[in-house]
Amino acid sequence: MFVKKIGIDLGTTNTLVFVPKKGVVIFEPTIIAYDLRDNKTLAVGKEAKEMLGRTPDDIGAYRPLKEGVIADYKTTKIILKYFISKALGGFNFFKPTLIVSGPAGITSTERRAVINAALEAGVREVFLVREPILAALGAGIPINSASGHMIVNIGGGTTEIAVISLGGIVSWASLRVAGNKFDEAIVNYIKKKYNLAIGEQTAEKIKIEVGSALAQKNKLETEAKGRDLPTGLPRSIIINSNEIAEAITPYLEEISETIRSVFLNTPPELAADIIEKGIVIAGGSGLLRNLDEFIGKITGVNAFVAEDPLYCVVKGTGIVLEHLDIYKRALMSKK
Repeated sequence: MFVKKIGIDLGTTNTLVFVPKKGVVIFEPTIIAYDLRDNKTLAVGKEAKEMLGRTPDDIGAYRPLKEGVIADYKTTKIILKYFISKALGGFNFFKPTLIVSGPAGITSTERRAVINAALEAGVREVFLVREPILAALGAGIPINSASGHMIVNIGGGTTEIAVISLGGIVSWASLRVAGNKFDEAIVNYIKKKYNLAIGEQTAEKIKIEVGSALAQKNKLETEAKGRDLPTGLPRSIIINSNEIAEAITPYLEEISETIRSVFLNTPPELAADIIEKGIVIAGGSGLLRNLDEFIGKITGVNAFVAEDPLYCVVKGTGIVLEHLDIYKRALMSKK
Protein backbone atom coordinates (compact mmCIF):
# COMPACT_ATOMS: atom_id res chain seq x y z
CA MET A 1 0.00 0.00 0.00
CA PHE A 2 1.37 3.40 -0.99
CA VAL A 3 1.44 5.97 1.78
CA LYS A 4 0.11 9.36 0.65
CA LYS A 5 -0.26 11.12 4.01
CA ILE A 6 1.87 11.24 7.15
CA GLY A 7 1.44 13.03 10.48
CA ILE A 8 4.50 13.79 12.62
CA ASP A 9 4.64 14.97 16.22
CA LEU A 10 8.17 16.41 16.04
CA GLY A 11 9.02 16.75 19.71
CA THR A 12 12.12 17.90 21.56
CA THR A 13 12.34 14.50 23.29
CA ASN A 14 10.42 12.05 21.08
CA THR A 15 9.11 11.90 17.53
CA LEU A 16 5.87 10.03 16.79
CA VAL A 17 4.65 9.25 13.28
CA PHE A 18 1.03 8.56 12.27
CA VAL A 19 -0.06 6.87 9.04
CA PRO A 20 -3.80 6.73 8.19
CA LYS A 21 -5.34 3.23 8.59
CA LYS A 22 -2.20 2.07 10.40
CA GLY A 23 -2.10 4.43 13.39
CA VAL A 24 1.13 5.33 15.20
CA VAL A 25 3.88 3.48 13.34
CA ILE A 26 6.96 5.14 14.89
CA PHE A 27 7.75 6.28 18.43
CA GLU A 28 11.44 7.05 18.83
CA PRO A 29 13.66 9.62 20.58
CA THR A 30 14.49 12.78 18.62
CA ILE A 31 18.22 12.15 18.84
CA ILE A 32 21.01 11.85 16.30
CA ALA A 33 24.53 10.46 16.73
CA TYR A 34 27.33 11.21 14.31
CA ASP A 35 31.07 10.85 13.80
CA LEU A 36 32.69 14.21 14.56
CA ARG A 37 35.71 13.45 12.38
CA ASP A 38 33.90 13.13 9.06
CA ASN A 39 30.44 14.45 10.08
CA LYS A 40 28.83 11.15 9.13
CA THR A 41 25.49 10.13 10.68
CA LEU A 42 25.91 6.99 12.78
CA ALA A 43 22.45 6.50 14.27
CA VAL A 44 19.03 8.13 14.68
CA GLY A 45 16.27 7.53 17.23
CA LYS A 46 16.43 4.63 19.69
CA GLU A 47 19.92 3.55 18.69
CA ALA A 48 21.24 7.11 19.09
CA LYS A 49 19.63 7.49 22.53
CA GLU A 50 21.57 4.48 23.79
CA MET A 51 24.74 6.43 22.98
CA LEU A 52 23.79 9.54 25.02
CA GLY A 53 26.37 10.17 27.74
CA ARG A 54 28.37 7.14 26.64
CA THR A 55 30.23 8.35 23.56
CA PRO A 56 34.01 8.73 23.05
CA ASP A 57 35.36 12.16 22.07
CA ASP A 58 34.98 11.52 18.33
CA ILE A 59 31.25 10.67 18.47
CA GLY A 60 28.52 13.19 19.26
CA ALA A 61 24.95 12.32 20.30
CA TYR A 62 22.45 15.11 20.84
CA ARG A 63 18.94 16.47 20.28
CA PRO A 64 18.61 18.79 17.23
CA LEU A 65 15.46 20.42 18.62
CA LYS A 66 15.76 22.69 21.61
CA GLU A 67 12.67 23.74 23.57
CA GLY A 68 10.36 22.73 20.74
CA VAL A 69 12.14 24.48 17.87
CA ILE A 70 14.94 23.65 15.45
CA ALA A 71 18.35 24.37 16.95
CA ASP A 72 20.23 22.61 14.15
CA TYR A 73 18.68 22.70 10.68
CA LYS A 74 20.92 20.14 8.97
CA THR A 75 20.42 17.39 11.55
CA THR A 76 16.67 18.08 11.82
CA LYS A 77 16.44 17.48 8.06
CA ILE A 78 18.34 14.17 8.47
CA ILE A 79 16.03 13.11 11.32
CA LEU A 80 12.87 14.01 9.35
CA LYS A 81 14.16 12.13 6.30
CA TYR A 82 14.89 9.09 8.48
CA PHE A 83 11.41 9.02 10.05
CA ILE A 84 9.58 9.77 6.77
CA SER A 85 11.50 7.00 4.92
CA LYS A 86 10.85 4.56 7.77
CA ALA A 87 7.12 5.37 7.75
CA LEU A 88 6.88 4.99 3.96
CA GLY A 89 8.73 1.66 4.03
CA GLY A 90 10.44 0.38 0.89
CA PHE A 91 9.43 1.92 -2.42
CA ASN A 92 6.89 4.72 -2.42
CA PHE A 93 6.28 6.49 -5.72
CA PHE A 94 4.12 9.23 -4.19
CA LYS A 95 5.58 12.14 -2.30
CA PRO A 96 3.31 12.28 0.76
CA THR A 97 1.41 15.17 2.30
CA LEU A 98 2.78 15.93 5.76
CA ILE A 99 1.10 17.36 8.85
CA VAL A 100 3.75 18.39 11.38
CA SER A 101 3.35 19.93 14.84
CA GLY A 102 4.86 23.25 15.90
CA PRO A 103 4.77 25.28 19.14
CA ALA A 104 1.99 27.87 19.49
CA GLY A 105 4.61 30.62 19.66
CA ILE A 106 6.70 29.46 16.70
CA THR A 107 8.24 32.39 14.78
CA SER A 108 8.03 32.77 11.00
CA THR A 109 11.76 31.92 10.75
CA GLU A 110 11.35 28.77 12.84
CA ARG A 111 8.25 27.83 10.85
CA ARG A 112 10.13 28.21 7.56
CA ALA A 113 12.95 26.04 8.91
CA VAL A 114 10.55 23.16 9.73
CA ILE A 115 8.74 23.42 6.38
CA ASN A 116 11.94 23.61 4.33
CA ALA A 117 13.50 20.72 6.26
CA ALA A 118 10.40 18.59 5.55
CA LEU A 119 10.30 19.51 1.85
CA GLU A 120 13.99 18.68 1.46
CA ALA A 121 13.34 15.40 3.30
CA GLY A 122 11.03 14.36 0.43
CA VAL A 123 7.39 15.37 0.98
CA ARG A 124 5.02 16.96 -1.54
CA GLU A 125 3.38 19.53 0.72
CA VAL A 126 3.65 20.48 4.37
CA PHE A 127 1.01 21.76 6.77
CA LEU A 128 2.37 23.02 10.08
CA VAL A 129 -0.30 23.00 12.79
CA ARG A 130 0.03 24.51 16.22
CA GLU A 131 0.53 21.89 18.91
CA PRO A 132 -2.37 22.90 21.21
CA ILE A 133 -4.84 22.42 18.33
CA LEU A 134 -3.47 18.94 17.59
CA ALA A 135 -3.33 17.99 21.29
CA ALA A 136 -6.94 19.14 21.76
CA LEU A 137 -8.10 17.09 18.76
CA GLY A 138 -6.21 14.02 19.99
CA ALA A 139 -7.72 14.46 23.45
CA GLY A 140 -11.21 14.34 21.97
CA ILE A 141 -12.05 18.02 22.43
CA PRO A 142 -14.63 19.34 19.92
CA ILE A 143 -12.50 22.34 18.88
CA ASN A 144 -15.04 23.70 16.36
CA SER A 145 -17.81 24.15 18.95
CA ALA A 146 -18.78 27.60 20.25
CA SER A 147 -17.50 26.76 23.69
CA GLY A 148 -14.24 27.34 25.56
CA HIS A 149 -11.78 24.51 26.19
CA MET A 150 -8.37 24.75 27.82
CA ILE A 151 -5.58 22.36 26.83
CA VAL A 152 -2.24 22.17 28.65
CA ASN A 153 0.23 20.18 26.58
CA ILE A 154 3.39 19.41 28.59
CA GLY A 155 6.05 17.80 26.43
CA GLY A 156 9.81 17.49 26.75
CA GLY A 157 10.92 20.98 25.73
CA THR A 158 7.81 23.16 26.02
CA THR A 159 4.50 23.53 27.81
CA GLU A 160 1.78 24.81 25.49
CA ILE A 161 -1.31 26.29 27.12
CA ALA A 162 -4.25 27.38 24.99
CA VAL A 163 -7.93 28.29 25.19
CA ILE A 164 -9.67 27.02 22.06
CA SER A 165 -13.07 27.98 20.68
CA LEU A 166 -14.65 27.79 17.19
CA GLY A 167 -11.62 26.01 15.74
CA GLY A 168 -9.08 28.65 16.75
CA ILE A 169 -6.84 29.66 19.63
CA VAL A 170 -8.32 32.55 21.63
CA SER A 171 -5.57 32.98 24.24
CA TRP A 172 -2.35 31.06 24.74
CA ALA A 173 1.10 30.89 26.28
CA SER A 174 4.17 28.86 25.40
CA LEU A 175 6.55 28.14 28.24
CA ARG A 176 9.99 26.62 27.72
CA VAL A 177 9.62 24.58 30.88
CA ALA A 178 8.61 20.91 30.62
CA GLY A 179 9.88 17.36 31.10
CA ASN A 180 13.53 18.10 30.27
CA LYS A 181 13.59 20.82 32.94
CA PHE A 182 12.17 18.30 35.43
CA ASP A 183 15.09 15.98 34.57
CA GLU A 184 17.59 18.83 35.08
CA ALA A 185 16.01 19.65 38.43
CA ILE A 186 16.40 16.00 39.55
CA VAL A 187 20.08 15.98 38.46
CA ASN A 188 20.76 19.20 40.40
CA TYR A 189 18.81 18.08 43.48
CA ILE A 190 20.72 14.79 43.77
CA LYS A 191 24.02 16.55 43.14
CA LYS A 192 23.34 19.13 45.87
CA LYS A 193 21.79 16.81 48.47
CA TYR A 194 23.80 13.63 47.94
CA ASN A 195 27.03 14.79 46.25
CA LEU A 196 26.19 12.34 43.48
CA ALA A 197 26.47 13.06 39.75
CA ILE A 198 23.85 11.29 37.65
CA GLY A 199 23.16 11.41 33.91
CA GLU A 200 20.17 12.71 31.97
CA GLN A 201 18.84 9.21 31.23
CA THR A 202 19.09 8.21 34.91
CA ALA A 203 17.13 11.34 35.91
CA GLU A 204 14.43 10.54 33.34
CA LYS A 205 14.22 6.95 34.62
CA ILE A 206 13.83 8.20 38.23
CA LYS A 207 11.10 10.65 37.12
CA ILE A 208 9.15 7.87 35.37
CA GLU A 209 9.55 5.35 38.19
CA VAL A 210 8.82 7.53 41.25
CA GLY A 211 8.16 11.08 40.03
CA SER A 212 5.27 12.93 41.67
CA ALA A 213 3.97 16.50 41.60
CA LEU A 214 2.88 16.29 45.24
CA ALA A 215 4.36 14.77 48.39
CA GLN A 216 2.47 11.65 49.43
CA LYS A 217 2.13 9.69 52.66
CA ASN A 218 2.99 6.45 50.83
CA LYS A 219 6.31 7.30 49.23
CA LEU A 220 7.65 5.46 46.20
CA GLU A 221 11.36 4.63 46.20
CA THR A 222 13.96 3.79 43.58
CA GLU A 223 17.72 3.43 43.29
CA ALA A 224 19.83 6.16 41.69
CA LYS A 225 23.28 5.20 40.43
CA GLY A 226 26.01 7.65 39.57
CA ARG A 227 29.45 9.00 40.39
CA ASP A 228 30.33 10.12 43.90
CA LEU A 229 31.66 13.69 43.55
CA PRO A 230 34.19 13.68 46.46
CA THR A 231 35.79 10.33 45.56
CA GLY A 232 34.98 9.96 41.86
CA LEU A 233 33.89 6.36 42.48
CA PRO A 234 30.56 4.74 41.49
CA ARG A 235 27.86 4.95 44.17
CA SER A 236 24.11 4.40 44.49
CA ILE A 237 21.45 5.95 46.74
CA ILE A 238 17.75 5.38 47.40
CA ILE A 239 15.57 8.35 46.43
CA ASN A 240 11.83 8.75 46.99
CA SER A 241 8.89 10.41 45.27
CA ASN A 242 8.59 13.18 47.89
CA GLU A 243 12.15 14.28 47.13
CA ILE A 244 11.33 14.41 43.42
CA ALA A 245 8.26 16.52 44.21
CA GLU A 246 10.49 18.91 46.17
CA ALA A 247 12.99 19.09 43.30
CA ILE A 248 10.49 19.91 40.54
CA THR A 249 7.98 22.08 42.47
CA PRO A 250 9.46 25.43 41.26
CA TYR A 251 8.91 24.41 37.64
CA LEU A 252 5.40 23.09 38.33
CA GLU A 253 4.54 26.39 40.00
CA GLU A 254 5.83 28.24 36.93
CA ILE A 255 3.55 26.16 34.69
CA SER A 256 0.56 26.75 37.00
CA GLU A 257 1.21 30.51 37.14
CA THR A 258 1.35 30.60 33.34
CA ILE A 259 -2.04 28.83 33.22
CA ARG A 260 -3.39 31.57 35.49
CA SER A 261 -1.97 34.26 33.17
CA VAL A 262 -3.78 32.65 30.20
CA PHE A 263 -7.04 32.85 32.18
CA LEU A 264 -6.43 36.59 32.65
CA ASN A 265 -6.49 37.01 28.86
CA THR A 266 -9.51 34.77 28.32
CA PRO A 267 -13.00 36.27 27.72
CA PRO A 268 -15.30 35.69 30.76
CA GLU A 269 -17.77 33.49 28.83
CA LEU A 270 -14.99 31.10 27.76
CA ALA A 271 -13.49 31.11 31.27
CA ALA A 272 -16.91 30.07 32.59
CA ASP A 273 -16.97 27.19 30.09
CA ILE A 274 -13.55 26.00 31.26
CA ILE A 275 -14.55 26.12 34.93
CA GLU A 276 -17.48 23.86 34.02
CA LYS A 277 -15.47 21.42 31.84
CA GLY A 278 -12.08 21.51 33.55
CA ILE A 279 -8.51 21.83 32.24
CA VAL A 280 -7.33 19.02 29.95
CA ILE A 281 -3.69 17.91 30.36
CA ALA A 282 -1.87 16.27 27.46
CA GLY A 283 1.74 15.48 26.52
CA GLY A 284 4.21 12.91 27.84
CA SER A 285 4.95 14.90 31.00
CA GLY A 286 1.22 14.82 31.75
CA LEU A 287 1.90 11.28 33.00
CA LEU A 288 3.64 12.69 36.10
CA ARG A 289 1.80 11.40 39.16
CA ASN A 290 -0.65 13.82 40.85
CA LEU A 291 -0.01 16.56 38.27
CA ASP A 292 -3.74 17.15 37.74
CA GLU A 293 -4.23 17.57 41.49
CA PHE A 294 -1.32 20.03 41.70
CA ILE A 295 -2.65 22.21 38.85
CA GLY A 296 -6.17 22.04 40.30
CA LYS A 297 -4.93 23.26 43.70
CA ILE A 298 -2.98 26.22 42.26
CA THR A 299 -5.58 27.37 39.71
CA GLY A 300 -8.76 26.50 41.56
CA VAL A 301 -10.08 24.76 38.42
CA ASN A 302 -10.48 20.99 38.13
CA ALA A 303 -7.85 19.40 35.89
CA PHE A 304 -7.71 15.93 34.40
CA VAL A 305 -5.27 14.02 32.22
CA ALA A 306 -6.42 13.07 28.71
CA GLU A 307 -6.49 9.44 27.67
CA ASP A 308 -3.05 8.42 26.33
CA PRO A 309 -1.60 11.94 26.86
CA LEU A 310 1.66 11.03 25.13
CA TYR A 311 -0.22 10.27 21.90
CA CYS A 312 -2.61 13.25 21.84
CA VAL A 313 -0.60 15.42 19.41
CA VAL A 314 0.17 12.62 16.95
CA LYS A 315 -3.45 11.38 17.08
CA GLY A 316 -4.43 14.99 16.32
CA THR A 317 -2.30 14.92 13.15
CA GLY A 318 -4.21 11.81 12.09
CA ILE A 319 -7.58 13.54 12.59
CA VAL A 320 -6.42 16.56 10.56
CA LEU A 321 -5.15 14.29 7.76
CA GLU A 322 -8.52 12.56 7.55
CA HIS A 323 -10.47 15.84 7.52
CA LEU A 324 -8.05 18.32 5.96
CA ASP A 325 -10.77 20.60 4.51
CA ILE A 326 -12.61 20.92 7.83
CA TYR A 327 -9.48 21.89 9.79
CA LYS A 328 -7.96 24.35 7.30
CA ARG A 329 -8.50 27.23 9.74
CA ALA A 330 -6.30 25.51 12.32
CA LEU A 331 -3.34 25.36 9.92
CA MET A 332 -0.57 27.81 10.63
CA SER A 333 1.26 27.46 7.37
CA LYS A 334 1.17 25.62 4.09
CA LYS A 335 3.77 25.28 1.40
